[in-house]
Amino acid sequence: MDWPHDPDGEEGSEGMRKFDMAVIAKKVDDDEDFPLSRDEFVEAHGADPIRINSETVVSMAEIFEHVDGEEFETITDMHRAVGTAMREGGFWTYHPVGADPERKSA
Repeated sequence: MDWPHDPDGEEGSEGMRKFDMAVIAKKVDDDEDFPLSRDEFVEAHGADPIRINSETVVSMAEIFEHVDGEEFETITDMHRAVGTAMREGGFWTYHPVGADPERKSA
C-alpha cells in the first residue's frame, strides 16, 4: 500500500520506531481535542499508517473499523476503546490473560 508518509519517519513515529497506541495518541491533544468524534478523527487520519509490530503496518481506518462508540470524552476513553478494538480485531498478539486463556495463557 502507498502510505501518505513513512510509518517510521517523522510524521509516523517522531524519528524513532513507535508502535500502535503511541502513534495514535500523538495525533490528539488531550487538552484541546476532547470530546473527540470517532468519525471526524478517522476522516482526518484514516489513511495514516500505524505500525503494529516490526512486521505489520495497517491504516488507522482499519483499526477504527473495530472501535465502538461515536465519541470519546477523554483520551483515556479513547485509549480504552482503541485497545479493546486492537485486541478484538486481532492486531495485537499479546493479551494480558491470553487470546485463548483456556489453551494459551499470556
